[in-house]
Formats: sequence, structure tokens, C-alpha cells
Amino acid sequence: MSEQLSGILPLILIMVAMFAVMIIPQRRRDKKVKEMLGNLKPGDRVRTIGGIYGTISAIKDDVVYLVVGPDKVRLVFTKGAISTVEDVAVENEMSEEVKELQ
Repeated sequence: MSEQLSGILPLILIMVAMFAVMIIPQRRRDKKVKEMLGNLKPGDRVRTIGGIYGTISAIKDDVVYLVVGPDKVRLVFTKGAISTVEDVAVENEMSEEVKELQ
């Protein structure tokens, strides 16, 4: 009996270690993302998971309305598509280099 227990004990310890290394940090990240999405408000500058920068104009349930670019194009996303809230405002104007390409 003790021989079987000594064979299973290292396996159990490895499983506990894997849980601590992999699952716990992921839960912390998920909690931060959920908190960030819960604190979104109109006027926040955000980046979507597709790399689009915009300003939140309205939020209704799980839908976020963004205003993007100098033409104030209105785009609709789900909250899950918001990657980050930007601390520094990104300019809503085209640079001279972009204007020359048009």
C-alpha cells in the first residue's frame, strides 16, 4: 500500500505545481480584463484586438460604439473586442505623410 502511495504522490505534486504555474496567473489576467471592460465609459480612448484606435461614444449592454479617425467614422464592437484603454490620447488627425498618399 505505501509503495503505491509513494508512486502516486510525485504525480499528484506535479499536477498541483502545474495548476499553480498555469491556471492561477491566467485567472488573475482574466480578472484584470473583466475589471477593465467593466470600467469602460464614453470618452475613453481604446484599442481593439484588431489594432483600431478610437474613442468610445456610447455603450449599450455588451456593445461599444467607437468614433475613429478625423472623419469621425462610427464603428460598433462588442466589449470583448476592446484590448486596452489607452493612457495617452492618440491623435485623430492624419499625418502629412498619409495625406500625401491620398
